[in-house]
Amino acid sequence: MSNWADLTTGKRIKHLRGSDLTQQGLADAAGLSLALVQKAEQDRGELSIGSLLRLAHALKSDVSVILGQQAPRRGMNRGDRAALRQLSDAVHESALGEWEGIDDPSSVDELSAVRDLAWQAYWASDTTNVSGYASKVLMEGQVRYASATGVERERLGAILASTYRVAASCSTGFGQRDLALSALTSAKHLAKDVDDPVMTALLESTLSWIYLRGAKLPRAVTVAERAALAIEPSFSSGSRPQLIAYGRLMISAAVAASRREDESAADDYISQAHAAAARLGREEKLYGTSFGPTAAKTEAVGIHVALKSYGRALDLANQPDVRSLPKTMSKVARNRYKLDVALAQCAVGLHDQAADTLIEVALDAPEWVRHQALPGVIGKRLAKVSTARVRNIGELIGMPLIA
Repeated sequence: MSNWADLTTGKRIKHLRGSDLTQQGLADAAGLSLALVQKAEQDRGELSIGSLLRLAHALKSDVSVILGQQAPRRGMNRGDRAALRQLSDAVHESALGEWEGIDDPSSVDELSAVRDLAWQAYWASDTTNVSGYASKVLMEGQVRYASATGVERERLGAILASTYRVAASCSTGFGQRDLALSALTSAKHLAKDVDDPVMTALLESTLSWIYLRGAKLPRAVTVAERAALAIEPSFSSGSRPQLIAYGRLMISAAVAASRREDESAADDYISQAHAAAARLGREEKLYGTSFGPTAAKTEAVGIHVALKSYGRALDLANQPDVRSLPKTMSKVARNRYKLDVALAQCAVGLHDQAADTLIEVALDAPEWVRHQALPGVIGKRLAKVSTARVRNIGELIGMPLIA
């Protein structure tokens, strides 16, 4: 780990590329120019988040590996690896009907409660409990679903689909794309079987995120936009679940558009998200998803940062309702937002504030932050002002930020 962290970003990219893939081959696979790949390997200039995502996907790696926050093939700790193995077994075995030995599955209400615990664990970045809770619901829920009818079957279908979705979300966060897609496939079949259009829309939002992490940005936009059109509510009579799903899809589309540096499209999408949030009037949760006025604004901060509109991002972050984040905001959402703020602070020269924000995030969610791209990006920018400060931050949070 320490040897890998000591390399420069350019040397890490070159190492991951290996001798079997030329620079031109990497450029083609990533959809980038040869000149950009050459500059990256020579450590000339800064890579955008979009370029890092494309390179990581082409190299079958993760952004955090390229930035030296994790070593190749050893990025996850033992607990996370064991949890993901358990989750993978549950996702595949439940879908295949391999649930022999479960003679007395939990009731629908009990399974619903455990599903909610799985989502709470996900938003707290607690992989072990995500896996434990989700595995219980998937295995026992499929047993009960196989013989259920009527209202019970509809409720179970929604519970199972939502649980497969949390499994997909957790897997995506660790770069386990194939597992995420397997879980999402099962979820979409269930949502269709019980005719739940809102759940279907939320599943498409997760699919958009999977494509975003895989640097398939046009597809990420298309998936979110198509699903939003399918569920688009009337703002005068649309149901609250529709507004939540529609708002989340608009945010997904805006995030993907911002990574493509398409400012016009991103602004259009985020304005629609703000409109849906205003119609809701308050933060609400549905199937593990939170949305409302504050969520729309915090997400908009990240979108403006991706578009390099740092002034707009900080102006929004300084609004009273955003500055005092609600206590109900999850740890993951809160810290993802704060990383965006730190990057904006760094970009406008507020280096001490950016460093403090980064430390705050890393101490609050030390394992989660290792799988994020922005700490390394922020560290590199802070190093231009004080290398010693960045090394001290890295030691404090237990994660190297620069070579």
